[in-house]
Amino acid sequence: MVIAADQVAECIEAITNAARTGKIGDGKIFVTPVERVIRIRTGEEDEAAI
Repeated sequence: MVIAADQVAECIEAITNAARTGKIGDGKIFVTPVERVIRIRTGEEDEAAI
């Protein structure tokens, strides 16, 4: 999933609250920057393309 930087904390909280069972297999969340986004159809880039 790709989201805007200002939504990361809220998204992590929502996923964690929904997925946490306390057992092995709950999963992991990786947060990493996306350097560039381009919407091919419109040519929009970065935040506008999300």
